Parts: sequence; structure tokens; C-alpha cells
Amino acid sequence: MFCPFCSEQETKVIDSRLVAEGQQVRRRRECMVCHERFTTFESAELVMPRVIKRDGSREPFNEDKLRAGLQRALEKRPVSTEKVEQCILSLKSQLRATGEREVSSELLGNLIMKALKELDKVAYVRFASVYRSFEDIREFGEEIARLGD
Repeated sequence: MFCPFCSEQETKVIDSRLVAEGQQVRRRRECMVCHERFTTFESAELVMPRVIKRDGSREPFNEDKLRAGLQRALEKRPVSTEKVEQCILSLKSQLRATGEREVSSELLGNLIMKALKELDKVAYVRFASVYRSFEDIREFGEEIARLGD
């Protein structure tokens, strides 16, 4: 690491701490030449996979779109914002864990439905009705019946 004061390459770490709920490492460093101290932050660069849509087009993963979809399904349901944020973090983690550079929108939709099924069954049915394009009340009934399984 180069010293920001004298541009010397030789620096040493004198203190390291986890910050941002363990998502970053804060390091205090000291230059071996000018003895100035400075702070650096280190975090993992986590790249989300691209999403392959049903029509074959590809787009970057969009966390805001995910959040909006979850919030729409959970509208007027007794689920805290913290639970929604935990759900989003979990979904992102599951997507990264695939190790793939691209994932199908079908996989993403199924992960969302699984998460909603555990979070709130009404929200699950709402999301499923849009995601699976229910045509009539019979399809709603079948999905609700599957919830009992």
C-alpha cells in the first residue's frame, strides 16, 4: 500500500478491525519512511450475476426491482422492514452462491417464492399469481391448496 503522504510503498498495519457489521475491514497503517498514519478500508467486491429474462435478453441484477416486487407482494402485511431486508440479503447471497455469471429469471423467481412462502403466505400467493400468470380462480385455489402440503 502506498503512503498517501510521501508515496512510499513500505507501510505496516498497526491495527485492524471489522466494521459495517463485518462487511469491511478498517486498517490503521503507518508509513515506514515518513511515519504518517492513515486509515484504509477493505471490502470484498461481490459481483451479482446477470439475469436472463424469459425472452432471452439479459440485464444486470437489480436490487431495487427485487425490493419493489417484495414490497408489492407484502403490502399491508405484518412483515417488518428488517425482515424484508434480511430476505433481500439472503436472496442475493443465494444468487452469488450459485457461482454463475448469469442466472435465469425462473431461478430468481423460484428463490423469491420460496422466501415469501416462509415469510408470509398471503404475500407468497400474491407474488405467485403474478409470477405464474394465474388465469382464473381455480389456479389460485390450487396454489393455496399446495400451501397446506
